[in-house]
Amino acid sequence: MLKWAIIFAIISLVTGLFGFRGISSAAATIAKFLFAVFVILFLIAVLAVIGVFHIL
Repeated sequence: MLKWAIIFAIISLVTGLFGFRGISSAAATIAKFLFAVFVILFLIAVLAVIGVFHIL
């Protein structure tokens, strides 16, 4: 998930550099969404691991 967020961020930067604002904006929005999903899933995984080790 993080890999795709980075790819879309790079696409956004490159297309913004060449002046394609519509594509750049769309790619940036997708990158933000994927990064947010990654952070949420990462926090859930960390809390799950903490919960498992706390029980032990």
